[in-house]
Amino acid sequence: MFSFALTGGGESPVSPRTGLLTTSRGKVRTPAFMPVGTLATVKALMPGEVAAAGAEILLVNAYHLYLRPGHELVAELGGVHRFMDWPGPILSDSGGFQVFSLARLGKVDDRGVSFRSHIDGSEHFYSPEIAMSVQQALGVDIAMPLDHVLAGSATPVAARDAAERTIRWYERSRAAAEALTTFAIVQGGTDPELRRWHARELAAMAAPGYSIGGLSVGEPKAAMWAMTEVVAAELPPDRPRYLMGVGSPEDLVNAVSRGIDMFDCVLPTRLGRNGSLFTDAGRVNIKNARYRTAPGPIDPACDCAACLRFSAAYLHHLFRNEELLGHRLASIHNIHYLVRLTERMHTAIGAGRFADFARDFLGAYRTVDEEVRADQKARWLSQSGFETPKR
Repeated sequence: MFSFALTGGGESPVSPRTGLLTTSRGKVRTPAFMPVGTLATVKALMPGEVAAAGAEILLVNAYHLYLRPGHELVAELGGVHRFMDWPGPILSDSGGFQVFSLARLGKVDDRGVSFRSHIDGSEHFYSPEIAMSVQQALGVDIAMPLDHVLAGSATPVAARDAAERTIRWYERSRAAAEALTTFAIVQGGTDPELRRWHARELAAMAAPGYSIGGLSVGEPKAAMWAMTEVVAAELPPDRPRYLMGVGSPEDLVNAVSRGIDMFDCVLPTRLGRNGSLFTDAGRVNIKNARYRTAPGPIDPACDCAACLRFSAAYLHHLFRNEELLGHRLASIHNIHYLVRLTERMHTAIGAGRFADFARDFLGAYRTVDEEVRADQKARWLSQSGFETPKR
């Protein structure tokens, strides 16, 4: 069972909207952020902690689980939901991006991909049919087809060839998927005409949902948003839209403003393990000395378990002493922050004030680039004998 219904907004093809995605294992309100449990675990966290942070759906990776422990074993043990003790919906990435980015790539043709594992160098052949078989064995609620992913520097001829192959692979994936809900993935690099053509071709195939792949992989942000707009304008308005691999707060706000419904990224837990926490003013580094004696929470506006129960000074203490609880609390905070951000956007869209929300949020949020420039300026002032400005 799978359905999607718009519940608000969406006045134009490229505008903020809210929706309700329904699966046999539960409903997901959109916009929605999906924490990443690549190997059937959201790193360092219990499933109940992820749920308590507000997550309604998780992502796992078929490529990684195919290699280890093996999808057959997961099936024997009751499927990925039971394996990782997550009762709600799960979306699986086929692993197309990982095959092309992690593995030692061999040959790519219409049959599939030959590669060597990034773990032990063992040889494998991965096809659209195998990718579907893996995801069926896992028992996920939403599956991604195998797609041909190329670097942004690919030639126009190579990019067109990969986009055409992705369509052929989607047709085969859907035929092999049986009752498995399988989204289509729009590729095309940063070529607007190729993106537009690819989106139109896939839209004509009436997929249950659409993913936008091949972005957030190092291209300029302006290019990412331009391609997102191009694709969103061509997709059916009554199907969910999933921007793959995006998880910075400012990126979520920009994407929702362009009609995107779903997101995933390892960023909140990866940053959390390194002591970087999200706030409405931008990321903060809890290891910074300024937090050594800070008595209040890292974010007074946050109601996550970390902010409700512990001081910033305590989190600072945990990280300075390399205590694992620090990693866990920071990850809980970051996941909760992104889920809460999508909820705030949902409320703003429903109230007809998303434009004001986005303007205020993006105006106050300090991006990483701004942090780097500020730090560089502070170092230059200090080295030049000037007083470093207080921040």
